[in-house]
Amino acid sequence: MKNLSSVPFSVLDLAPVPEGSGVADALRNTLDLARRAEALSFRRFWLAEHHNMTGIASAATAVLVGHVAGGTRSIRVGSGGVMLPNHSPLVIAEQFGTLEALHPGRIDLGLGRAPGTDQLTMRALRRNFNAATEDFPRDVQELRAYFAPARADRPVRAVPGAGLGVPLWLLGSSLYSAQLAAELGLPFAFASHFAPDYLMHALEVYRERFRPSSQLKEPYAMACLNVFAAETDEEARRLFTSVQQAFVNLRRGRPGKLPPPVETLEGVASEPELAGAGHALRYSVVGSPETVRRGLEAFLALTGADELMMTSQIHDHAARLRSLEIAAAAREGAAANAK
Repeated sequence: MKNLSSVPFSVLDLAPVPEGSGVADALRNTLDLARRAEALSFRRFWLAEHHNMTGIASAATAVLVGHVAGGTRSIRVGSGGVMLPNHSPLVIAEQFGTLEALHPGRIDLGLGRAPGTDQLTMRALRRNFNAATEDFPRDVQELRAYFAPARADRPVRAVPGAGLGVPLWLLGSSLYSAQLAAELGLPFAFASHFAPDYLMHALEVYRERFRPSSQLKEPYAMACLNVFAAETDEEARRLFTSVQQAFVNLRRGRPGKLPPPVETLEGVASEPELAGAGHALRYSVVGSPETVRRGLEAFLALTGADELMMTSQIHDHAARLRSLEIAAAAREGAAANAK
């Protein structure tokens, strides 16, 4: 069984826009969070593509990846992910080829199949989205080819991009991407922080069906979970109410900025709504340093993940930084206990 001290930690950020602040504040906080993650020896800092959501500032994902990579020195920066059906594979290859040329050896390209938005916005992004989704495996292969060394018989090239070998990841919340990642020999990341139902089955399918590739010889699986850490369990649970409220608002069809935490959710949401949020956010570690350490160890024991990715939609930026520090300390504590 893997030990917490031997597994890399990474961060997924949506550049949350808390109530009472704006997009510029959110983007400054994202870079500050990335710098803190780098100082704490986290391996990756990924940003997610969402559209038409006033509480998320990472819509122009490649632009924000460049901003974060330019403001850090060593941490890998990437997309978690780019929603490929929204884009031309060539455009994504050029964008991430440019990022790789600017920041060699530090760029990841995680790819998703969902639109990352509502249906009306989906049509504004790419009018024939259903056809684009059906083309997802072909688009992944096309994108992969753009990063291969240039050939004389390939008339269309990504410049920059050709020959840069930007590592691709497939992201998913069901079995589809697990199967495709296994077939193509790509690393796989599961979005268990909001879609818990297929986590274990997807990991099993990915590992059993994996075929080695030029990028990856053995399966490599990353699982994402919510981490809300504070000095006490009570304070962490209070911080967690922000994402619970945000989830309920999303399900009501009224997404907005990240709400501030509340002392109680009584009167804020109905019992069925809270039950739905509790199910979706099942893989969440919420508590004091000791509670967080135990929770991370339990999640690692459950999944056997090769890497853990954490996301924390915390309203107060200072509290979010502190949560990251507590999570990092859990790994350091596990390393000390292992000696």
